[in-house]
Amino acid sequence: MPPLGDTAAGLLTVAALLAVLALAYVPLGDHLTAVLTPTRHLRVERRLYRLLGVDPDGQQNARSYALAVLAFSLVSILVLVAILMGQAYLPYSRGLAGMSPTMALNTAVSFVTNTNWQSYAGESTLGYTAQAAGLTVQNFASAAVGTAVAAALLRGFAARQSSELGNFWVDLIRIVIRVLLPLSVVVAVLLLACGVIQNLAPDRLISTVAGGAQTLPGGPVASQEAIKLLGTNGGGFFNANSAHPYENPNPLANLIEIAALLVIPVSLTRTAGTMLGSRRQGNALLAAMAVLWAAALAATTWAEVAARGAVPAAAGAAMEGKETQLGVWASALFATATTGTSTGAVNAMHDSMTAAGGGVVLVNMLLGEVSPGGVGSGLYGILVAAIVAVFVAGLMVGRTPELLGKKIGAAEMSLVAGYVLISPALVLIGVGVAMASSSTPDAMANVGGHGFSEVLYAYASAANNNGSAFAGLTVTSPFFQLSLAAAMLLGRFVPMVLVIALAGRLARGTTVPASSGTLPTHTPLFISLLIGVIVLVSGLTFFPALALGPIAEALS
Repeated sequence: MPPLGDTAAGLLTVAALLAVLALAYVPLGDHLTAVLTPTRHLRVERRLYRLLGVDPDGQQNARSYALAVLAFSLVSILVLVAILMGQAYLPYSRGLAGMSPTMALNTAVSFVTNTNWQSYAGESTLGYTAQAAGLTVQNFASAAVGTAVAAALLRGFAARQSSELGNFWVDLIRIVIRVLLPLSVVVAVLLLACGVIQNLAPDRLISTVAGGAQTLPGGPVASQEAIKLLGTNGGGFFNANSAHPYENPNPLANLIEIAALLVIPVSLTRTAGTMLGSRRQGNALLAAMAVLWAAALAATTWAEVAARGAVPAAAGAAMEGKETQLGVWASALFATATTGTSTGAVNAMHDSMTAAGGGVVLVNMLLGEVSPGGVGSGLYGILVAAIVAVFVAGLMVGRTPELLGKKIGAAEMSLVAGYVLISPALVLIGVGVAMASSSTPDAMANVGGHGFSEVLYAYASAANNNGSAFAGLTVTSPFFQLSLAAAMLLGRFVPMVLVIALAGRLARGTTVPASSGTLPTHTPLFISLLIGVIVLVSGLTFFPALALGPIAEALS
């Protein structure tokens, strides 16, 4: 067992995190509501609307909204590819060459889809301009796109026989200017106070204690770190991500970073309750997210702290791959939060976790990352799961399912079914093709169950837009670069288009009054049903694959 001090510190960290989230929940949730509902436009926003040729008071239907999302994302990918391939010609390039075409495409797709999968070491591959003007900009944009799509779905539920879902360009600009930028400034200042670096200094060559030489890069780290976490992006300035002391120098910075990656997804449930006209509904969604998150945290912490075996027993826990100043509890907390929010940032090597601990964080992603999920994507993900739950309940009692006053018919369920199936299809097909490839064994650092888990984790991370990895798998070959890019693209935009189409159908539908046969969707009974649907759908889909990987490894 770990020393009592470690346990106490871990519990105090969790308590402090929950206190921060509780304090931010109401004011941030209400602020997000004000941003996503019609209000006057700020002067800077009007200038941006004129620059883009956008009518800020115009409304879009589902088709126009979806096309705007896709067009903006496509242009973002093309611009980012150009920046990454041509970085040698940019200022502050640090003398580094541009990326290869396949790596540039993979990286651009990764950051535009909010995945932030990295098949490169940031400090030795990218200059300061590519990091700041390329990657950091997309950290803001991709987070705003996810929140905008969630807002469109909320408007679809709230509308009555209307085809209007809002204006994507207005949503995008408002979310960036009124939410992400101010919060990023606050978090960046806090991280600077903790010791995270922020400069444009050239690389420094220093002599080590052992008499060797080491290069220490600088860079605008705190500013990128803030939005990396607030936007549930995850791409690190350094290869070690938040295990690097320049990104995450001490336990206080670690706590701030975990709070930053959870605060917007959690607060969005308050926004949902307000926009839907039922605060209890928002509380029910939050309760379902919280139960899943708490269960994952307990399981991950137990697996890492009580790890069996000679080496973990001698160390007091499974310390391999973990930053010693943070320890097991803080590493387990970060891993649970990052895989439950599609962030993908890490402060420890997930590949070095115990078989059971690594399996839990893998399942966190396979559940669809709804505990509490990415910025925007977690909210619309759990609302889709709620539709499945009322559909199942309707089958039980022989009634047409309805949610929040909207009947769920065959057309709506077809869109929901497509949403539910796309991620499993991408993961399982990707893993199958990769394992059938003759070159894959050469890319795997391990054989057996753990080697399979590395491949499964890679496609689960890509298709669910997480970005973390079991780093024992080398993914720099064209096959992995392109196949993972395809999984990220389809895993992000197919669900988004389906959600927007669903929002359009809901908006056009009539609102039916609640009756004696209506299933209340804010009660503990429905919360339990919702959690059961989330777990069972993923469990039935992925259990065979999990049995070949982490389960087999844990039982061996």
